[in-house]
Amino acid sequence: MDNWLQSVLNAAQAMSLMEVAAVVYAMAYLLLAVRENVLCWLFAFLSTAIYTVLFWDVSLLMESALNVYYMAMAVYGWHQWTRGGAEDGGDSNALAIQTMSSRQHALVIAAIAILVFVSGYLLSEHSSAAWPYVDSFTTWASVITTYLVARKYLQNWLYWIVIDTVSIPLYIDRGLNLTALLFVAYVVIATIGYFKWREHFRMDTQVAAA
Repeated sequence: MDNWLQSVLNAAQAMSLMEVAAVVYAMAYLLLAVRENVLCWLFAFLSTAIYTVLFWDVSLLMESALNVYYMAMAVYGWHQWTRGGAEDGGDSNALAIQTMSSRQHALVIAAIAILVFVSGYLLSEHSSAAWPYVDSFTTWASVITTYLVARKYLQNWLYWIVIDTVSIPLYIDRGLNLTALLFVAYVVIATIGYFKWREHFRMDTQVAAA
């Protein structure tokens, strides 16, 4: 543990301004998302634009491609959170928190498993990607879970807890210690986010039933 903390301190001293900005913007995104503040998508766009470059430089090819997708989803998420409620036939433009059915969970898990197997195999055979199956898992699980965030599914936070936990050793191995530390914070914040959204969902449900 002491060696890991020292490596984090060394990384903090040597880190680029780009990584600092990406970490700050990413943290702002998550904290705003917990509060259901639509400005989270602006910070998501800025952070992922920077991480697209950073991950490419350390040969996390799938992670780099993922962040290109994130930029597009930041635009989609902004639209959904501000206009999605009306599109779903609600009384307000703002999109309300919703829950996933068991069937939806099963489809999500099956889709992730298939995509991870295929892309992990292809990367291991035809690229220089580091940790191809783990990289593929964090990538495809994040692709699908980001859509769940944009559509305000409560359970997105549970998926993020798993994804962020798996990502930590991946980033440590690639020397992105500050980003690994960020993902430790992500796990904590995602847990808080789940309980906050669940409380808000229950309150909305009680109001609708009254």
